Amino acid sequence: MGRPPHRSPHTRRVLRALLRDPTIWRHGYDLAKETDLQSGTLYPILMRLAEHGLLEEDWEPSDTPGRPLRHIYRLTRTGLTLARELAATSARRVLRPLKATGR
Repeated sequence: MGRPPHRSPHTRRVLRALLRDPTIWRHGYDLAKETDLQSGTLYPILMRLAEHGLLEEDWEPSDTPGRPLRHIYRLTRTGLTLARELAATSARRVLRPLKATGR
């Protein structure tokens, strides 16, 4: 299936955004605003995470009549575990230099 889907800083940014409230479904547009990623970067990440079973995908009707369905995403149980592990690893990396310098 190719490289692991969580290596890039952009992908980690998306996972952190989804981790903020993993129980709710998120629209790609909202994730783009929160992560400051362009759609050409964000949507391939979302597709790759879904292909690897880290995201659930679904469609919901638009709030505005006549508008197309909206794609929505949320972390799977596996995705939630991975996102939490990555967040913990990032926190340890930040704290390690502080301990080394005695701060």
